[in-house]
Amino acid sequence: MTVILATACAVVYGTADFFGGLATKRSQVFSVVVLSQLAGMALVLVLLPLLPGTVSVAALAWGLAAGLSGAAGLVLFYRALATGVMSVVAPTTAVTSAALPVMFGLATGERPAAWALVGVALALGAVLLVSQDRSAGRGGSLASVPAALAAGAGFGGFFILLAMAPDDGGLWPLLGARLSSVASVALLALAMRRTLRPGPGSLRIIVAAGVLDMAANVLYLLAQQDGLLSLVAVLVSLYPASTLLLARQVLGERLRGIQVAGVACALGAVALIAVAQPH
Repeated sequence: MTVILATACAVVYGTADFFGGLATKRSQVFSVVVLSQLAGMALVLVLLPLLPGTVSVAALAWGLAAGLSGAAGLVLFYRALATGVMSVVAPTTAVTSAALPVMFGLATGERPAAWALVGVALALGAVLLVSQDRSAGRGGSLASVPAALAAGAGFGGFFILLAMAPDDGGLWPLLGARLSSVASVALLALAMRRTLRPGPGSLRIIVAAGVLDMAANVLYLLAQQDGLLSLVAVLVSLYPASTLLLARQVLGERLRGIQVAGVACALGAVALIAVAQPH
């Protein structure tokens, strides 16, 4: 069940990013981020009675911390994109966000099976391959690498901190995470005098992105409660593969050979980790 939940989470995350990417072509980034996260918060409030949990200071506190880490990662990610090129920033951020929870899980005593560890290594390679951006030029500066690493640390911290929440907390940690992330990004947008008004015809796409992103967060929470963080996080990090496939099917974008190889590696990683799971 862990592999199914984590893989489904990756697919939904990738779909949410696809819709988010479409929305940012019509609206400013801060508008997309804040409004999509508000839509995700609405979904949490709807699901709370259906997936009940125990409200506690620990559940909300870990959630609030996770939200701040994720929001910081998002801001740093966009800053890295502004100073560098996607072909450097995207794989650096993605691999860092996957590697940190793996290292944390191993450091705290998780011991995946040997085949699962092979799958983890293959998955990290897959993230590097599928994140290659064919539209990026060769002249990008490596000055964006520190910001990309910091962004990946923020995203990885989100996964780690959310996993620290009590298992009986239900969706309360996600509510706490969304409260802190919405508040911090909205305050930053106001401080920078950026508009939160969506562009014409983009609101439905933004809402779809936010709802899908929160649905993926719910799947992640369920997956990490059922299995090892070191395996769940790396499976979730394969989300760029589904974004690429959607761009291929919906927008007709052509995939590079290196990206096709990355998708194949991603499928192989999922298979290896699934085989290594106890039945």
